[in-house]
Amino acid sequence: MRTQYYKHKIENLLVINKIVTIHYLEFDKDYVGKEEFHDFWELVYVDKGEAVASANGKEYTLRAGEAIFHQPNERHALRANGRLAPNVIIVSFTTKSESVGFFTEKRITLDKRLLPFMYTIIDESKKTFDLPYSDPALKKMPLLEKPTLGGRQLIKNLLEVLLINIMRDETETRSENTTFLPKEEMESQVAKRVMAYLQEHIRDDIQIADLCHALHYNKSHLFAQFKRATGRSIMSYFTLLKIDAAKKDLRQSDMSVAQIAALYAFDSPNYFSKTFKKYTRYTPTSYRKIHKAKK
Repeated sequence: MRTQYYKHKIENLLVINKIVTIHYLEFDKDYVGKEEFHDFWELVYVDKGEAVASANGKEYTLRAGEAIFHQPNERHALRANGRLAPNVIIVSFTTKSESVGFFTEKRITLDKRLLPFMYTIIDESKKTFDLPYSDPALKKMPLLEKPTLGGRQLIKNLLEVLLINIMRDETETRSENTTFLPKEEMESQVAKRVMAYLQEHIRDDIQIADLCHALHYNKSHLFAQFKRATGRSIMSYFTLLKIDAAKKDLRQSDMSVAQIAALYAFDSPNYFSKTFKKYTRYTPTSYRKIHKAKK
């Protein structure tokens, strides 16, 4: 006898129709952007430092981990505060879903468990589009000659998941579903300790054995907990910390490439340059020239 199955029709809470731009912007502490308005939504997230966002004549200070949404045709601008150079992620998109009204004049602190979605959107955009360095005036994202398979669809899906989770966080209490929180919190605490140690020793040549000894965990436990909490390996994260710090020195100081390489314990200026290019697509020298040309 043929078995009958019930097929559930999927009701879409929020559907992204088009991605307009995706930015990872690295600003100086004195950056001042122009006021703008456009017919699409914009998500502005401060990844590092602080920024001041304005919307319809009001100003809001955004610290690292905080975000603001700009609705279509809302006049808005972004600037640094003169003290801390901000790194900012901006994702702009269109949607016809009525539920997007939830984000009108919305300011949030993004839960750290949602950061992997944000960072994966950036990673996918780099593998899909030919994006210039830190250009807030970008109007069109040209496709790479050989974009990664399904990149645009993944960006759309990741953004939908991110936005729906933000809506959940803002409307539901954690007590309604706490089944997995203890384990997640435990993994997060281990990852935070690793991050704090690496940040403290960013100018040192740290080995995994040093980390295990300092935090009193074995290698496999640290690797597994950190990977689950962040989506990255420990040494990859440590290298990213060093590269990010080196970027700021290239933008804001007159130190030579060799001096910066030595400052962050790279084996040689050549190895530093190769690593920098691997993570940024630019050599340290070209990165500095591009940035200086924008002033």
